Amino acid sequence: MKKPRNEKRQEETTESDEKEKSMSTVIEDLIARRVYNSRGEETVEVDVVTTSGFGRVSAPAGKSRGKSEVVYYPQNSVEQALKKVEESVAPEIVGLNADYQEEIDRTLHEIDGSKDFKVIGGNTAFAVSLANAEAAANSYGSLLFQYLGGHVAHELPYPLGNTISGGQHGSGKTPDIQEFLVLPYGADSFVEAAATNVQAHRKIGEILKKKDKLFTGGKSDEGAWVANVGDLEALEILANACEEVSDELGSECGAGIDVAGSSLWNGKGRSYVYERERKKRNPGEQLDFILELIKKYHLAYVEDAFHEEDFTGFAELAKKAKNCLICGDDLFTTNIERLSRGIKTKAANAIIIKVNQVGTLTDASETVEKARKNGYTPIMAHRSGDTCDWHIAHLAVAFKCPIIKTGIVEGARIAKINELIRIEEFLGNRAEMADLKNSVGG
Repeated sequence: MKKPRNEKRQEETTESDEKEKSMSTVIEDLIARRVYNSRGEETVEVDVVTTSGFGRVSAPAGKSRGKSEVVYYPQNSVEQALKKVEESVAPEIVGLNADYQEEIDRTLHEIDGSKDFKVIGGNTAFAVSLANAEAAANSYGSLLFQYLGGHVAHELPYPLGNTISGGQHGSGKTPDIQEFLVLPYGADSFVEAAATNVQAHRKIGEILKKKDKLFTGGKSDEGAWVANVGDLEALEILANACEEVSDELGSECGAGIDVAGSSLWNGKGRSYVYERERKKRNPGEQLDFILELIKKYHLAYVEDAFHEEDFTGFAELAKKAKNCLICGDDLFTTNIERLSRGIKTKAANAIIIKVNQVGTLTDASETVEKARKNGYTPIMAHRSGDTCDWHIAHLAVAFKCPIIKTGIVEGARIAKINELIRIEEFLGNRAEMADLKNSVGG
């Protein structure tokens, strides 16, 4: 039996539309170049050009890196990475369809052939992978968070911002703990949350100026204050500033720390060395110390309290700490296998997500999904040596990360903050802040 003419025409039109859509996302060109990050270090930027779209992404770099992260560049050379793109990556990627993200990412793994992207470079893979997603979204006239998360993506993350730097992020006489953070988990909108962090950062600067006449207003890579204070002094200042800002704005602002335990750990001595404090703490003493800080300063967030192989320490802390996110960065390095190990031992209850730690968007997405299914809070994060690339703002919304760690005032961080303000405006009445009530602030 023949189909009616109008029904046949409709089928032909649908097939034609699908073919046209498919053609619009075919990758026509892939270009890589050398640019610089916020520390003035060379890095890779990649353009992906489709028939009707364009994506551009530049790769960041961390100073404090986990041992399980992928290799940034082949032979530690951006020049070698650019050669690999021209000789190996572009010929294989051009002609593929940007719509098939998993295929693109699988191809990147196949081109490299190693477990840690040491052949083409993890930052190369990261930039190609994310630029591909942006090009696909652009081909459809969509924003990245919509393309990846669908129209159901409407929750904004709370910004977790660094206010005082120490450890490897500081210089001179600074605290041993690497970061002193603010988390405005009581804000009703992202704009309000961003303003809260700015006010807390400014207030802490004013307190430091009164406390130390030699304070010059110096800032670290992430825009946090660099000051001659110890860990407990910094925590006292942070906690007081959070309390004052909470009272002034009428919404809760919590304090947090990134201990960067691996940088303090002395394997031979089996202890955490606090040089400024002139103290050494064995693992048991470290646990008691962190628990004491959580209780005394009402911390809402603690990251990397132990070194990256101490899953037991993270598990003990997560078990004993109340209403506080115990987060692993170096512990997990966005690696699904390490997260699986953490889940088995109940190590931590939150995980930092840095796409360039694993190389591709698909790898990071799978880790986020596993984290969420097992009750871990995924936290999208920048790197200390970042660029003005704003894509992680979209990834935080698309992947439903309730927190984004991205500094407060420095230019590369402001790029992400401002993009989230734009996303909130775009969403209008559909925009909501993520739910953190069951995780912090009890």
